[in-house]
Amino acid sequence: MNSLNKTFLPEENYKNRKWFIIDCKGQKLGRLATIIAGLLKGKGKPNYYPSIDVGDNIILINADQIVINENSKHYIVSNPGRPGHALRIKNVSDCLPKFKIQRAVKGMLGESEKKRLMRRLN
Repeated sequence: MNSLNKTFLPEENYKNRKWFIIDCKGQKLGRLATIIAGLLKGKGKPNYYPSIDVGDNIILINADQIVINENSKHYIVSNPGRPGHALRIKNVSDCLPKFKIQRAVKGMLGESEKKRLMRRLN
């Protein structure tokens, strides 16, 4: 028996996911997005391992009362890439509050994990 290899690694079919309900009332967008991204990845858990998904599920309430800096301008640019179709520029403050939070969290996740982890954000 090798006594050096005692590191616990979670299995691929990890089932112990918790549900977090986060109240967004009075929270700043960037700080809230970093907390949500950490919970989705499972970085606060003692059995975190980067290649295995051990993250949790998140439900957001009062998303319309989130604090956003009105002085800075944030735009969403949609470029269809087809001739004859113009750029569509939309101000982020005109969007739904859930979309604002999803956009901020998605920007903090890696390319390979965005689609998989964003399914657990409700």
